Amino acid sequence: MLGAFAALASAAFVGAYVVPLTSIAAPAEAAPLSPTSLYATAIADAQVYNAGDTAVIALERDSDYSVYIKPTPTPTPTPTPTPEPVGGSSESGAAQTQEVWSPPFVTPDPASAQGVAYGMVTARGWSDDEFACLVALWNKESGWRVNAYNASSGAYGIPQALPGNKMASVAADWESNAATQITWGLGYIQGRYGTPCGAWAMSQRSGWY
Repeated sequence: MLGAFAALASAAFVGAYVVPLTSIAAPAEAAPLSPTSLYATAIADAQVYNAGDTAVIALERDSDYSVYIKPTPTPTPTPTPTPEPVGGSSESGAAQTQEVWSPPFVTPDPASAQGVAYGMVTARGWSDDEFACLVALWNKESGWRVNAYNASSGAYGIPQALPGNKMASVAADWESNAATQITWGLGYIQGRYGTPCGAWAMSQRSGWY
């Protein structure tokens, strides 16, 4: 009996081992996926991810943003050289065209000039004392010389007009005519100091009038 039981157990073991292996069907071979389907699936997954996890930022016409544009630098103008004048440099050309004034040749006559001045002083209603102040003033300034010239300042004539061509307002012969110079000088004194004595007082205080 023991032998029969052992034989039965052996038969059951062999049946349990062999039957399941032979009864399981082989899985069917999966159909291959085309590249187009794989690409479409990847794009769909990416779109789903972006739509679900990434915030979309839209710029509207009224959005608060600014655009910076780098300015274009302005080119530095190239200086145009000044052409040299024909015949030499600009400095020599300026020296050639500049007029240098010099006193004319005149024989001064201080006594005659004072005689002319005395008649003009009395004609203005000034006294002899005023004439005495005038004599002292113009003795100091020019020695009553019609061609007295101060090269450092440019003052010229009996009244030492500065510049001398101011006296052209009286007459064109201001360089050599004592009467023209005295007329201008007396007008200047009267307009600025009132009288010759007023001008003389100023000259004594400051050295000029």
